[in-house]
Amino acid sequence: MPDRVKKFFRDVLVILTFLAASFLPMKAEKIVPDLTYASIGGTALQLDLYLPEESKPTGLIIWVHGGAWRGGSRKDVDLKGMVARGWAVASVDYRLSIVARFPAQIYDIKAAIRFLRAHALDYDIPAARFVIAGSSAGAHLAALVGVTNGHSGLEGNEGFFTGQSSAVQAIVDLYGASDLTTILPQSTPHGLSVRAPALDLLLGGQPDALPELAKLASPVFQVDPTDPPLLLEHGDQDPQMPINQAHELQGAYEKLGLPVVFKVMHGSAHGGPAFSNEANLAFIDAFLREHLPELKSRTVKTE
Repeated sequence: MPDRVKKFFRDVLVILTFLAASFLPMKAEKIVPDLTYASIGGTALQLDLYLPEESKPTGLIIWVHGGAWRGGSRKDVDLKGMVARGWAVASVDYRLSIVARFPAQIYDIKAAIRFLRAHALDYDIPAARFVIAGSSAGAHLAALVGVTNGHSGLEGNEGFFTGQSSAVQAIVDLYGASDLTTILPQSTPHGLSVRAPALDLLLGGQPDALPELAKLASPVFQVDPTDPPLLLEHGDQDPQMPINQAHELQGAYEKLGLPVVFKVMHGSAHGGPAFSNEANLAFIDAFLREHLPELKSRTVKTE
């Protein structure tokens, strides 16, 4: 069958999946708040778990909030609407850059994933359907977590379940950074005013002064052939996070032939309702349902 015909049928399948997801019945949710997944220096790191009220979760979305790495809270959950579509959502707090420098944030998020995998059976969550997602700085952290499974320098030993896997089976990146070595030259004056001081706090200096650390903290340099499917969404009017950051990560995936979808949010700036409205939630749901079934046979350590 010619490639153009195959592509046509693939596109039709995606559209049909999207339409089917758009008409899924909405379900009530329940919340399990304030779960402590690690304790560091006497401070508890916690997450909130949102679950469908009337059905077993299709999978788990681990949500990483934004805030320039130095602010924000797990109470800010852009994708909480995915619970109504059958997904569990765990929103995690992590050490902010005003408390600890990179890679503490990655250590914390991976500790949360290990905690959630250890308790997956308690909440009927499929341990082989973990999705990492985030927005802005949270999307940067989510993408980096997603492409560094087993990375010796980015696993850490935080948390109570260090024997568990921190792997995820898909990544949803909403207007995140991907290359800290190029982000400042790509930025608008407004973007520079936000990003330069934020990077000082995160890295302990500017990327050009700490090139190896900046590369370690950049998802584009960590992509390898084993990485999970990636959905990128970025506004083409974003004044704060350069859209080229999404293009770079898309390019790194395409170079290795990995599954990646880049949805340009036309007219959107840095965030906004277009990313969390029902139409986009249906799009994200369709992406995950298309890509996760083929991963069901992968073995994930759950003990």
